[in-house]
Amino acid sequence: MAELARVDENGEIEEIVEAPLNDELVEPGEKLGVAFGCIDGRCGSCRVEVTEGMDNFSELTKNELDAGMTKDEPYRLLCQCRIKKGVLIKIKI
Repeated sequence: MAELARVDENGEIEEIVEAPLNDELVEPGEKLGVAFGCIDGRCGSCRVEVTEGMDNFSELTKNELDAGMTKDEPYRLLCQCRIKKGVLIKIKI
């Protein structure tokens, strides 16, 4: 297991939930208040800013690349990415 944390504008942790390794992050994301639309990587409603732990996510998916995301940006679609290592990952919604 890993931990997924929602942070505020100052980077302070507001809430932490457990998140599975190498599995979808819809349920933990919903617990943190992330909005999910299509859950297919096309609508972009679950786009979050990763403020800490980006290296612990899976590689960008085809859907994320098709949406114009790059590895140089701090953003991921939470419905598409997976956590590779059991660490704390901070996101801003």
